[in-house]
Amino acid sequence: MENGEIPENANEHCPGPNSETAGKSDACQGCPNQEVCATAPKGPDPDLVAIVERMATVKHKILILSGKGGVGKSTFSAQLSFALAAKEFQVGLLDIDICGPSIPKMLGLEGQDIHQSNLGWSPVYVESNLGVMSIGFMLPNPDEAVIWRGPRKNGLIKQFLKDVYWGELDFLVVDAPPGTSDEHISIVQFLQATGIDGAIIVTTPQQVSLIDVRKEVNFCKKVGVPVLGVVENMSGLCQPLMDFRFLRMMETGEHTDVTEKVIEYMREKAPEMVDLIAASEVFDSSGGGAAKMCREMGVPFLGKVPLDPHLCKAAEEGKSCFVDQKCGVSAPALKHIIEKLMTNYWPEEMAVEQ
Repeated sequence: MENGEIPENANEHCPGPNSETAGKSDACQGCPNQEVCATAPKGPDPDLVAIVERMATVKHKILILSGKGGVGKSTFSAQLSFALAAKEFQVGLLDIDICGPSIPKMLGLEGQDIHQSNLGWSPVYVESNLGVMSIGFMLPNPDEAVIWRGPRKNGLIKQFLKDVYWGELDFLVVDAPPGTSDEHISIVQFLQATGIDGAIIVTTPQQVSLIDVRKEVNFCKKVGVPVLGVVENMSGLCQPLMDFRFLRMMETGEHTDVTEKVIEYMREKAPEMVDLIAASEVFDSSGGGAAKMCREMGVPFLGKVPLDPHLCKAAEEGKSCFVDQKCGVSAPALKHIIEKLMTNYWPEEMAVEQ
């Protein structure tokens, strides 16, 4: 337990050997290190000093959170990072989703390795001004499961913060796992002394997702992290009408593809329909969605991003949705949200950019 490191055989939710409650909290019951932790002299964690020094060159730190998985949090983290880098900012993207690291794929960096220099671990770079760090770069096999208990996860997050050499950064975007577990407590605890700008929470419109988002908002309030806003992702399926397939269903349940006939008919009989966007509610938003929840909880609502198959494809291919016109419905929505964030929270950076 040198330097206050949490031992690998510690109980889940270990408060840490240097904590005032070390060896005394409910989480310590039955731990093989309980007596040692309870009697050991307490003091400041020297690693926190190293983290403060490392983070001193990072201007803004943003947590991306979600109440539950599958809402597009990592997609938003990746596209936010692409957008900030496109504005010529120096950007770092830190993936602390230890058990489900999807950021390497979403940035087109699968198969890359981490290199070490005399300054520390070097991020893997997409562009010269967009660096990425993830446990995904450390796995010998991308299909390998990471079966770690809380203390080991916390140790790696601490390593990411104190040992990665980001250099001068304008923004560090932290992609966290879903929920309010050990990783969230650790990242807040480790970063609080360095200043966290706040958290962006990603959700989908239906109540089953919003129930968990309310918990995430309350988590932020309890630990003192400002909520920069909530993004309602997958807010209805939107795509050009001409991108749809049209099927004729049979009584047997089978179907016949009549797409070519329908498109030919529209072009001939109703050409004004060719450029239309078709929209459909995928999730039930009759409860008012994220906007209503934000009003009730007193947090900012940043906007809606439609479910766009082209955005899904961009994420699968590790590309920015802003580089061409393919993401015609999602890219403008994301851009509007990012501009709102810049105006509300980082106007000085906008002035430099302009």
